[in-house]
Amino acid sequence: MPDISRRHLLAGAAGLVLGSSAQWLPAAAQDKAMRLFWWGSQDRADRTNKVAKLFESARPGVSISGEFLGFDSYQAKLATQVAGRNAADVIQTEYRFLHDFARRGALRPLDDMIGPTLDVSDFAPAALDAGRVDGKLYAVPLGLSALALIYDDTAFKKFGIAPPTPATTWEQQGEIGLAVTKAAKAAGMQGYYGLPDEGGGDYVLEVWVTQRGGLLYTPDGQLGFQESDLADWFAYWDGLRKSGACVTPDIQALNKQTIESMALTLGKAAVAYAVANQLVGFQAVNKGKLGITTAPSGGPRARPGQALRPSQFFSIYAGSKNPTLAGDFINFFTHDPEAAAALGVERGPPGSAAVRQALLGQLDETSRSMVDYISLVSQRAAPTPPPPPNGSGEVSLLLRRTNEQVGFGRLSPTEAAKSFMREATSVLSRR
Repeated sequence: MPDISRRHLLAGAAGLVLGSSAQWLPAAAQDKAMRLFWWGSQDRADRTNKVAKLFESARPGVSISGEFLGFDSYQAKLATQVAGRNAADVIQTEYRFLHDFARRGALRPLDDMIGPTLDVSDFAPAALDAGRVDGKLYAVPLGLSALALIYDDTAFKKFGIAPPTPATTWEQQGEIGLAVTKAAKAAGMQGYYGLPDEGGGDYVLEVWVTQRGGLLYTPDGQLGFQESDLADWFAYWDGLRKSGACVTPDIQALNKQTIESMALTLGKAAVAYAVANQLVGFQAVNKGKLGITTAPSGGPRARPGQALRPSQFFSIYAGSKNPTLAGDFINFFTHDPEAAAALGVERGPPGSAAVRQALLGQLDETSRSMVDYISLVSQRAAPTPPPPPNGSGEVSLLLRRTNEQVGFGRLSPTEAAKSFMREATSVLSRR
């Protein structure tokens, strides 16, 4: 789930040069040029930009050029760059597509860099294991995170409505959302709703099916839930749309998987679903004070639905001409005290235990709330799910399109579930 670039970047203008001095450096210094590519908000770009400049200052002659995009655009462009053998030296990767790129030979194994270049001695073994594919390390975790429900606490207080809590069930979430919509309408806020429409959100669906005893994907790369689970899922969100508890399909269609384009930031809803580390980015572009809690509970007898996982990683492109420099940058990014202060916890609590400890006293209220949330989830987290298989990105887009068809009345929830299961199974069988 992703995050964002500014609205003006959504049309495709995403270049951000971090080291313009590369244009006049002598040839020897030009050999120390490095490219960096990530997805995220303008706030993340500013933080990443600052670390790149710190690295350039510490490594005379090194020049870094960086580029960032919203998550959907990022995935598409990275795939194009990999196919054209022109990817950046250091690329931000995510658990869902890490395995796909590693198995396609797009990423460089990092095992030979551990010790000489990369210090991962105080990273949690589970966090490092999430960056392994077929026994090899392909990615260094940049932070820990989990799915979260981010809400406008200022709006809830204004309407006199209690916000969701970890004990809130799916049914109660709908009731809260409807109450907010009605209160907003009474206050003259037309077009403002309690909830976004997350019927097309695979991270949120994963919580739903896990609470019911299923998985989003099985270890062998197939769908891990029943058609009836998905029919109930589509019916749940269809009911919220029809009651007015969540945004209309045309408003949801504005969501380009970026913080700025989500209904919460657009002033169209009181809630957003996102990964927890995005709280910092959301707060940077929202005027109201934000709160954070878990996705709805499946009830007292349900299994836990939310798992902890690295928020994202840095990997090195297999075709990088400067892999050692790229590894040095990743190590600097994850360990340098000044870099840690610049980054904060926008990408999640750092993977290095020493860096986390050193950072605690420097955090503002928003960042501390996010760290506290990770601690909350860790008390009752679901097991880390199997890695998504090749084709999961296509399945994710299919889920979104199918939910839109339900929202616009083209398919019933039952028809949508049947159609999705058939098409998703076909996609996964082509792996």
